[in-house]
Amino acid sequence: MIRRHSRSAIFMHWFNAVCWIFLLFSGFALLVGEMQPVGQWWIDLWHGAFGGRGLLVAHLVVGSVWVIVYALYILLFSRREVLPFLREVTTFYLKSDLVWCMKKGMWLVLGPKMTRKMGVDPTLPPQGFYNAGQRMVAVVAVIASVGLAATGVVMGFFSGNVEYAVSENVLQWCIFIHFCCAGIMAILLPVHIYMAALAPGEGPALRSMFTGFVPEEHVRHHNPLWYAAIKKKGGCPGE
Repeated sequence: MIRRHSRSAIFMHWFNAVCWIFLLFSGFALLVGEMQPVGQWWIDLWHGAFGGRGLLVAHLVVGSVWVIVYALYILLFSRREVLPFLREVTTFYLKSDLVWCMKKGMWLVLGPKMTRKMGVDPTLPPQGFYNAGQRMVAVVAVIASVGLAATGVVMGFFSGNVEYAVSENVLQWCIFIHFCCAGIMAILLPVHIYMAALAPGEGPALRSMFTGFVPEEHVRHHNPLWYAAIKKKGGCPGE
């Protein structure tokens, strides 16, 4: 077995997941009129559970905890985990990544047999610690998260009848950016859940988000570039 995730990374993954889901669902329940993407029944459901003001307070509290915990994580683990993660997910290989995305998409939709019948070799280009899809989703998620956190802080604590309230124009831009970032996350979240938990062959990777370890054979097959780097350093950490 090879260690893929540290205990801190596992904690932050599931902490992030719980916060994202609650903030996304409760945030949609706070929208009214033409901005409401689900329906009045969704508002009634959440208002029935928390009350109108209670829902806003719960959204602000969970959002604040999310921002604070992430800020602490970045401060404490920037060199060990955060910066290596950012370097990894922002390293792209244009031709290889485009081929991976095209073939992976065809493989998921059509299956390997039909892909071959269409004259396309389903063999994917070798990947490192993260594959091309994971890297692209991670970059978008990081940008959207920063947008949500920054605009959320402004809307939650620098609007209304407070001494340091921002102008109405700034507030409207924050609402627009917050809504757009939330929409992006609403799309990315089910894609991530499917690719990580339901897509064929991803069981070992999903289990590693609980145990921290992934089978060596899985790494050899799914992440050959990372596997080669491990071997070059002299073994498999965590074995």
